[in-house]
Amino acid sequence: MNPPSNRAAPPAAAPARGLAALEQRLAYELACLQLPAARWTPERVHQGQPVADVAIIGGGMAGLALGAALQHRGMSVQIVDEAPAGLEGPWSTTARMETLRSPKQLAGPALGLASLTFRAWFEAQFGSPAWEALDKIPRLMWMDYLRWYRRVLGLEVHNLHRVTDVLPRGDEGLVELRLEHAQQQGQRLGSVYARRCVLATGRAGLGGNWVPAWANALPRTRWAHSADELDHGTLRGLRVGVIGAGASAMDSAGTALECGAARVHLLIRRPDIPRINKGKGAGNPGFVHGYGRLPDAWKWRYRHYINVEQVPPPRNSTQRVARHANAFFHLGCAVQGAEQRGGALVVFTSAGPIELDFLVFATGFALDWNQRPMLRHIAPHVRLWQHRWHAEPGQEDAELSASPDLGPDFEFQPRAGHHCPGLERIHCFCYPAALSLGVITGDIPAISEGALQLAHGLAARLYTEDVAHHFARMQAYAEPEVFGDEWVASPLPPFEPKGEPRP
Repeated sequence: MNPPSNRAAPPAAAPARGLAALEQRLAYELACLQLPAARWTPERVHQGQPVADVAIIGGGMAGLALGAALQHRGMSVQIVDEAPAGLEGPWSTTARMETLRSPKQLAGPALGLASLTFRAWFEAQFGSPAWEALDKIPRLMWMDYLRWYRRVLGLEVHNLHRVTDVLPRGDEGLVELRLEHAQQQGQRLGSVYARRCVLATGRAGLGGNWVPAWANALPRTRWAHSADELDHGTLRGLRVGVIGAGASAMDSAGTALECGAARVHLLIRRPDIPRINKGKGAGNPGFVHGYGRLPDAWKWRYRHYINVEQVPPPRNSTQRVARHANAFFHLGCAVQGAEQRGGALVVFTSAGPIELDFLVFATGFALDWNQRPMLRHIAPHVRLWQHRWHAEPGQEDAELSASPDLGPDFEFQPRAGHHCPGLERIHCFCYPAALSLGVITGDIPAISEGALQLAHGLAARLYTEDVAHHFARMQAYAEPEVFGDEWVASPLPPFEPKGEPRP
């Protein structure tokens, strides 16, 4: 069997019994581990509807992994996502890389179950030789794996549900999520009530796309952010500028070139493209589990260093662009502004002006609560790092300063002098948690560790809140293990003292 190309369609699948056999093996492993556990939390009802133990906003990889970890530990979960079924997350929508950059052998969201890994899923369909021949995981194949993950674990996701309001109700021990239909604006879908709410909203989890202010003065038809949904076929024959040199810049440039752009100019502020992924050098179990316990100064030092050094684009993504003769890398070319003149854009850079037809801003994301209106009720009350931490000279970092200062279970904490009852019932399981707790909330290498850590923390919190209930259940427990028919009572034998020994 030929191995799958990273660009072409995957090979014809092996007979269905391969995947069916894997699913049987997974079911056996779960049974051996007694997973999922029986529900142990008390059932609650609010305004006539059941209260979930945990509501998760986001049904992508992080939301699925956490949902599975919670259900396996006997908690009730409600997951909502505004995307149509099977299109959660960026993998089949806004992501444009040919392959994942993470090594194929990483366990990802498998939660410690070998039969739940991508490798097991892949080999069940295409065989071990194809796995050995595979370089990296094709992006769309990864999405297929996540669809299988959701199905085989029986995870229910309420799709096309957009959250309009996250309302902590501390006096009732609840969080209310108000919902509307994602494709029919204004169509209310009622509310979900849960004892805890988790934001599993991805890389831009507490904000959105970042572009320089001057971009908003340009016609919206002349530019896009690299995370926007864009029909790259509309760029055919155009002169395209891509601002940035990271992974999304290379993926956007490569897609534009493959869709027929006349020329693509990468406008790169730095005099060189980053070469070394410093964060990868910190990847070990000690870092994954120990980062959250580090003193604040060390946390800041780690994250600031990685931010300054920046993450290089994947080699294959860069080569994808460079193999086109009509691709141009302009280093030391900081973009300073642009204006429309006639039918074109004049873009001003530190190296001089350039005339283009379309701009792609591969400029990353911003922690900008205004771009998350559903969080407007809590945003003013959330404690950020800047509210209690002042970086040393030379260590200033706007992104880190704006990061939420989270508790040990990813929970938001109130600012000094602010009163927001129930705020601690909302947990941030997305990228902005990285400064407080490490990169365990969205990246493939440690997503299982993050999901399990949060699931254990939520289980502990739910139990301690209901300790009187659980103690009463223990007192009322009356299932005998011994029935009284296992023995026959006997009297003591007659007492016959032996007395003093005879001479």
